[in-house]
Amino acid sequence: MAMLQVNFYSKAMRREVTFNALIPLDTMEMPGREKDVQQPMRALYLLNGYTGSHTDWISFTRIRELSDKHRIAVFMPAGENHFYVDDEDKGALYGEYVGNEIVTYTRELFPISHRKEDTFIGGLSMGGYGAIRNGLKYAENFSKIIALSSALITYKAQNADTDFNDGIADYNYFRRVFGDLTKLEGSDKDPEALIKRVKDAKVEIPAIYMACGTEDFLLDVNHKYRDYLNAEQIDFIYIEGPGEHSWAFWDEYIEKAITWAVE
Repeated sequence: MAMLQVNFYSKAMRREVTFNALIPLDTMEMPGREKDVQQPMRALYLLNGYTGSHTDWISFTRIRELSDKHRIAVFMPAGENHFYVDDEDKGALYGEYVGNEIVTYTRELFPISHRKEDTFIGGLSMGGYGAIRNGLKYAENFSKIIALSSALITYKAQNADTDFNDGIADYNYFRRVFGDLTKLEGSDKDPEALIKRVKDAKVEIPAIYMACGTEDFLLDVNHKYRDYLNAEQIDFIYIEGPGEHSWAFWDEYIEKAITWAVE
């Protein structure tokens, strides 16, 4: 197992960026046994939550163990509290970075598969939203989406009043991230609208795995998106279990989700 920190110049972000990588190349060779022929690895692009960083998944979960067990390369970029959407005014295209650029870059740098069928995107909370948004926007790159305790705050932010505050952030923050909130619904930042766009483009919609704790404060918006996916007859799995918005829940369900993804 190789664990690396990679720094490179991102054209999408217009600056040097950092991501962590887990590359399970090592295999034990037994005397007298033929050496295993290694195939290109599957890849998971795993996004952190609000206030987190590219170190979170390694620090707080068993992702290193899971990467090794399932022989899947895991790449962990940073969302920097920007919900993995593009900021054209600032010239920081977070969506393009995690949905397209890093996929191309890591395919050139590491022995991973170039096939959509072997390429997944996932995340928790803000990263769960980012995985849904960019997994759909760049559906040609990903076959599966893992979304844990997804912060689908677009339901609450669209058309929000100037005094809006959900206890975590306020109107000014959401307007800075998502732009004109009166134009959020139906845009490429709206997970419902993205389903329709992918359908209209006749691109295969990635399979979706959603999980949320029954005590999670984001349960209502996860229910809303679950109901929408059901109405649109989308291929997805939705699971609820005891738990809050916590690493204990995410550590448990990232294992379940990766097992689902590699089956």
